[in-house]
Amino acid sequence: MVEADPAGGDLAARHHLPANPGLVSLAAAARRQSSAALLAQHSQRLPGGLRVVPGPVAAEQARAALGVLTTRGVRATRAAAAAPDAAILVDVGRLDSSSPALPLVRGADSLVVVARPRADELSHVATMLGDIPKWARMPALLLVGDGYSRAEVEHELRVPVMGTMPDDAPGAAPLCGRQRGRAPEKSAIGRAAARIAANLVAQAQHPPSSAAPSHDEVAEFVTANGNGGSPR
Repeated sequence: MVEADPAGGDLAARHHLPANPGLVSLAAAARRQSSAALLAQHSQRLPGGLRVVPGPVAAEQARAALGVLTTRGVRATRAAAAAPDAAILVDVGRLDSSSPALPLVRGADSLVVVARPRADELSHVATMLGDIPKWARMPALLLVGDGYSRAEVEHELRVPVMGTMPDDAPGAAPLCGRQRGRAPEKSAIGRAAARIAANLVAQAQHPPSSAAPSHDEVAEFVTANGNGGSPR
């Protein structure tokens, strides 16, 4: 998992990780090479084994690192994702047409837009619907927590919802750096994440034959998040 939020990262503070290796060291290395091993070399392991490339806390540092990665590091990200049984998740934060992380999105197999099914967050998603198909060939919308029903969201936005995630605080606790909580494989949020991941892998392995959809066609395959996108 690569933390590429232009506003700065949270993983280091949540999990008490050192600043390096991480996004900044990855950007520096990407100036010189673009091998598939680069991401692993600049990652750290979270409790449970997940490899992460933590972003810097400061937005200025994050944007500077992304400025290098989006010109020199996209090839390394694609090479790492092409390895057998590999999946690279990139958290790009709140996405818009001026985001320095946008080149990473354009190179992704899938774009997942995540939003809570509430008016304030869905209004941001609605403003993105015209641009999302231009950014990714397989966009998708993912809803988290309570609010409007899946059917209501699909009717109002005129796009399908790929999946839903429960608002599961005990299950999310270990992922947020808190020791107490359910193991991901035993939690509602963990099981939901596994189903969504399987759907994304299936989409990537059997992509639609048509070109990127227009605004009216985006209903064919959508998974998105008003606060950020997660490409593979």
